[in-house]
Amino acid sequence: MIFGNVKDLKNYTSLDAAILKCFDYAATHDLLSYEKGSHEIEGDDLFVNIVEYETTAPENRFWEAHKYYLDLHLMLRGPEQIDVNFIQNMEQKEFVEKDDFLPLEGDANSHVVLEQGDFLLCYPADAHRTAVAVDGPAIIKKAIFKIKIA
Repeated sequence: MIFGNVKDLKNYTSLDAAILKCFDYAATHDLLSYEKGSHEIEGDDLFVNIVEYETTAPENRFWEAHKYYLDLHLMLRGPEQIDVNFIQNMEQKEFVEKDDFLPLEGDANSHVVLEQGDFLLCYPADAHRTAVAVDGPAIIKKAIFKIKIA
């Protein structure tokens, strides 16, 4: 996983071209004005899900990972805590192929807090639990770019 801020993208020179394309897209489109839902960029190879929800306690949320897509969480309006761990440290449940969804159970070994302009890039080995409140519930809006890898 990679945690950073868009102001520092010049320091991430080794990122794959498809990942950099997401940041270029975000820089040239007003994602904050996008309606909630899925927005195609390059078919099912690259698209962005715009989500808006209220953060909550960790026990109200679930762990996930993905096999076929990278998740690039880009905070448009925050804050949101995302708990993280590695899937090998978690109990892996049955993979739901049609949704590219690997449910997991376990505990966080760390977390990041995303605020406006922050991003978290999750690879297939990265378990993540989103929508965790930072200092009480908050309504957040973020873009989740889905980058096909398999």
